[in-house]
Amino acid sequence: MPRMGSDLVDRDGEAFVEVDPTGRYGRYGELLGSGAVKKVYRAFDQEEGIEVAWNLVKLRSFLGDDAMINRLYSEVRLLRTLKNKNIITLYSVWRDEEKNTLNFITEVCTSGNLREYRKKHRHVSMKALKKWSKQILKGLDYLHTHEPCVIHRDLNCSNVFINGNVGQVKIGDLGLAATVGKNHSAHSLLGTPEFMAPELYDENYTELIDIYSFGMCLLEMVTLELPYSECDNVAKIYKKVTSGVRPQAMNKVKDPEVKEFIEKCLAQPRARPSAANLLKDPFFDGIDDDENNAGDHSIS
Repeated sequence: MPRMGSDLVDRDGEAFVEVDPTGRYGRYGELLGSGAVKKVYRAFDQEEGIEVAWNLVKLRSFLGDDAMINRLYSEVRLLRTLKNKNIITLYSVWRDEEKNTLNFITEVCTSGNLREYRKKHRHVSMKALKKWSKQILKGLDYLHTHEPCVIHRDLNCSNVFINGNVGQVKIGDLGLAATVGKNHSAHSLLGTPEFMAPELYDENYTELIDIYSFGMCLLEMVTLELPYSECDNVAKIYKKVTSGVRPQAMNKVKDPEVKEFIEKCLAQPRARPSAANLLKDPFFDGIDDDENNAGDHSIS
């Protein structure tokens, strides 16, 4: 494992733990986040002089599970084709045969994910929440109108990321994304139960499941509460979702306009609007989501 000389250290005098095969990217020891299949570390792009995220997946965890390894590869291949300011950018990818890891470098968002950010900043204006929401929808509109159509399938506040200094929001973690053909339907069951649309459980769905999940994200942003937190197991969540019972958090939404907009997102698939339609909704009247317009966010 290459160790960098004392001249290649960061501002705290911390050496790289490893570098990529090209020598361009260096990984620090600091963990930014970890999930079921990957760990994300703080890293540095020496060529551009910017901080990046080094995503490390230990493939030995999937010995014999070719389906999972193929899914990871397809995530990365997919990410490389996506170019949108509201989707996390992928810079580089390689497999380390010796360590049996899959590594990929993505852009990093300075303020982490939206769930943590929202908990940290409890005083946020509705205007700011609308700006974030509009950017999520722009990202979804890009995915859903991409050729082929891309369904995220696991959208929730922990995989939407934010650059808090400019209020710019980006969708990440496309690990469960599915590309679907002309009929825009997919047939496998995965995701985060609280955010999963009822038709996902029937394993017959379209990109509109992401709109349902977006509605639950907005509900969480407004109430600071995880949807269906009143349920202590997945079976209870499943029962409520499939029978159309709304999460108790909906009772905390006092603004009728906000409640109505969330309800549109949670409607039955036939009545659920597309991301493009929601972006035209009066809910966003007067909302300029230009990232450089961060001065009017009332975040304390």
